[in-house]
Amino acid sequence: MNNKKVTCIIYIISAAILVLIVLLYNLPQAENIPAFVKHLPKLHASINGTCFILLLISLRAIKQNKVDLHKKLNLTAFTLSALFILSYVTYHSFGIETKFPAENPLRPLYFFILVSHIVLATLVLPLILLSFHKAIIGDIPAHKKITRWSMPIWIYVTFTGVVVYLMISPYYNF
Repeated sequence: MNNKKVTCIIYIISAAILVLIVLLYNLPQAENIPAFVKHLPKLHASINGTCFILLLISLRAIKQNKVDLHKKLNLTAFTLSALFILSYVTYHSFGIETKFPAENPLRPLYFFILVSHIVLATLVLPLILLSFHKAIIGDIPAHKKITRWSMPIWIYVTFTGVVVYLMISPYYNF
């Protein structure tokens, strides 16, 4: 498959995931929410925290020219991120919404972190997929060019995912 087709598929997958998530936020809350669902936000934070650590170690590994370790760490982070997306979609398919209290003085900070997290998570998905594609086909110069952007954004998104969880978790109504 040529690069243009792969790039097109990557953009279609990224857009489809974004549309799915936007649609999920418009669902009414389910009347019966299974018990396991209340544990998903903690799982999401755990996955994000694990990916954050894996990405930092991966970055160090590649700077030390440990290419095999770098690949394994990134594949693990990628797999965990895919599981995160599936779990995130599952959680939000029940229409659960938790609001940060208006009277909390940290609300502006929370929304700044949340909005930057959401915007960058949306932007980083196609970059990660493109970066992986370039690495798989052996186009290392293109891979490096993309990862100069995707790696710091991915690290930020995983870190802020944990921060958002820590800030909103006291307000979950389970």
